Amino acid sequence: MTDFPKISNDIMLKKLEPPTGKVSMVLDTDTYNEIDDQFAVVYSILSGNIDLEAIYAAPFHNSRSSGPGDGMEKSYEEIIRLLDRLDYEHDNFVFRGSKSYLPEKDQPVKSEAAEDLIKKAMEDRDQPLYVAAIGAITNVASAILMKPEIIQRIVVIWLGGQPLYWPSAREFNLGQDVPASKIMFDSSVPLIHIPCKNVSEHLRTTVPEVERYVKGKGKIGDYLHDIFVSYHKDHFAWSKVIWDISAIAWLINSRWIPSDIHPSPILTSEVTWSFDPKRHFIRIANDAKRDAVFGDLFRKLEKYAESD
Repeated sequence: MTDFPKISNDIMLKKLEPPTGKVSMVLDTDTYNEIDDQFAVVYSILSGNIDLEAIYAAPFHNSRSSGPGDGMEKSYEEIIRLLDRLDYEHDNFVFRGSKSYLPEKDQPVKSEAAEDLIKKAMEDRDQPLYVAAIGAITNVASAILMKPEIIQRIVVIWLGGQPLYWPSAREFNLGQDVPASKIMFDSSVPLIHIPCKNVSEHLRTTVPEVERYVKGKGKIGDYLHDIFVSYHKDHFAWSKVIWDISAIAWLINSRWIPSDIHPSPILTSEVTWSFDPKRHFIRIANDAKRDAVFGDLFRKLEKYAESD
């Protein structure tokens, strides 16, 4: 069993406070899983208060991949496509992640992404390294298992799972790698948890809105528009959740993703929540201010297009 460092309540609460000023961040993303990660990647790069140091390709398995390793590779390729359309240098910036999920809770899956996260986390810094994770948490959990000391040097913002009052904790990100998900709640890593139901699912947009505020905003705006429109055949009364921008939005302005402090829940083998008030603290989002978040993203795309 992995022996994780202990963090006092006072230090933990300080680390869980929203940051002020510019932050250093790495982004862990299953970018080809659907179409919301692409918006999050672009949002990260266009946000001036975020110093994006690396992007990690996360594994996924659904109808768009033949398995988690194939999903990771397709995500890696999609990240490169996005950066090329942004004319953004990607040498030594994008790293392949795990080709499989954790076989057991204490068995990491080594990857370039996990090794780079450890390297960056252990660098001398005045502030913690923020890890925005918007897919299966395999890469981040593996890095923690490989070098547990990093939990004293990072803050993880993870979109995954459901609210504590929901009958099941399961959703796509959390459910893909339950052993890795358990590490997020058991290791005492400072964690900003963003649930899906009734929180990030508020971040919906529509084809008319994307045509008005995204299309024509440079090569990247046209690409985001095209993948959005082609994702669903029938656009009548249709909206699409862009879940993943919630993690980026919390770093930009935490008032847009309101949150509270709670004892870390226990993720059970049945993928439900259990509770112990003596557990370490985490921060859990409880809402998402849809208009403020999309307004910020659309303005940044417009500014980018004007300067391109």
